[in-house]
Amino acid sequence: MQLEGNIHKMRTELAKPVNYFLPVGGNEVEMNPLLGEKISMNFTGQINCISCGKITKTSFGQGFCYNCLQTAPEASESVIRPELSKSHLGIARDMEWAEKHDLIDHFVYLAVSNEIKVGVTRLHQIPTRWIDQGASFAIKLAKTPNRHIAGILEVFLKKHITDKTNWRAMLKNELLENVDLPKEKERIIQLLPAELRKYIEPDNEITTIEYPVHEFPQKIKNVSFDKTPTIEGILKGIKGQYLIFSDDTVLNIRKHNGYFLQVEY
Repeated sequence: MQLEGNIHKMRTELAKPVNYFLPVGGNEVEMNPLLGEKISMNFTGQINCISCGKITKTSFGQGFCYNCLQTAPEASESVIRPELSKSHLGIARDMEWAEKHDLIDHFVYLAVSNEIKVGVTRLHQIPTRWIDQGASFAIKLAKTPNRHIAGILEVFLKKHITDKTNWRAMLKNELLENVDLPKEKERIIQLLPAELRKYIEPDNEITTIEYPVHEFPQKIKNVSFDKTPTIEGILKGIKGQYLIFSDDTVLNIRKHNGYFLQVEY
């Protein structure tokens, strides 16, 4: 099969294991059935902004042209740093967009891969956010009415636990063993000041995530289309937004949002 078009981050469905779908132009490639098969991806040199669609020589912020990086609401600084959201004050690049994405329920969560991390996600991004990060387990910690408050909670907790994912350890499946997430949640709750404890989420359900991986890499060779226009190999796994090939090459699909590829499988 041969397809061509702009790619976007893989769509996912929570299952055992997670189902992955790669958007290529107007099509979607079911990725799980391709495990053990050869895939070839050729970058044509064209990049289109995922916001305005214009051709850009350089991709910024995982898919934007420079102008959209500076002006598009989905590229605002509060996407990366939720505490900077001012939409609750009526200040945003686009208030209509903010009402749908910032002024809605958010969850602060704990996720586990090689260590426990804290993060923030919108209500409708569960469990997608956890899958994209390659988490193996996750639990809701707090529920807030907007993005700003969730960000304040996260900033406070970053003094005690990390908010980063070690992507190399995640891809090697270096799991943190014997984690009691409800107990860890309770420990962290005790660290919060009274004014933030009112947002604590009582639901202690643990989401367990399994990934379609035949073999995890021992050594990791990270590749990108900017340096290697043609990337091909036997697909042996998918975790987070990474494709894992048989020679321990890994490719971050999300990093290449908007790249125009010729895909053959």
